[in-house]
Amino acid sequence: MADWISFWNGSHAIYVNDRHKAVHYAAIAADLVGFVPGPHARVLDFGCGEALASAELAFRCGRLVLSDAAPAVRNRLKGRFVAAPAIDVMSPEEVSALPDGSFDLIICNSVAQYLSRDLLASLVLEWRRLLAPGGRLLLADVIPPHVSALADAEALLRLAAREKFLLAAVAGLARTAISPYRKLRAELGLTTYEEAEILDLLEDAGLAARRVQPNIGHNQQRMAFIGERRA
Repeated sequence: MADWISFWNGSHAIYVNDRHKAVHYAAIAADLVGFVPGPHARVLDFGCGEALASAELAFRCGRLVLSDAAPAVRNRLKGRFVAAPAIDVMSPEEVSALPDGSFDLIICNSVAQYLSRDLLASLVLEWRRLLAPGGRLLLADVIPPHVSALADAEALLRLAAREKFLLAAVAGLARTAISPYRKLRAELGLTTYEEAEILDLLEDAGLAARRVQPNIGHNQQRMAFIGERRA
């Protein structure tokens, strides 16, 4: 986990260009707004990354907390949203210090693959505590064991063709092949899950679990789940 935090905390070329980054975050925000339970909802986006389109998400809820483990990412978020009163930026440790029932929706999108199984299980228990009765955890972009790096590349190329940055995507994939991300992925691997594993994980934490489709974002070979805290 520390190695992945260091990667995201530094400069990287995971997005092939600015167009790719903007399209990526806009699509995620557009998908996420459908899960906001109402205009007064309290929402946590855990492992939010750059969160470029979070103003759209904040517009649909009462309070939005953005949390990322990388200090440099948090600093950029604080600068970007300094004039947004409905958006707070917190470290994971600050989130853990919040009282029970602080949120109506907790989002963990495209994060599970960078966590160990034990760490994800402990976080799900923590998120259950932070959920209000009837609140929901959205655990999305979970990678099944059969989805390879090649499948991820194919999904990116389809997105790039549709959004008109195909040449940049091809060049970006070539750079990724020799990048620190590829090295880390080869050394550490990504944690993958069968559908039943995630359902059991959520149920064991006391959440009513179900898979939801489509997945958040462009890669529909990955999976999304809802875990609801029973009232």
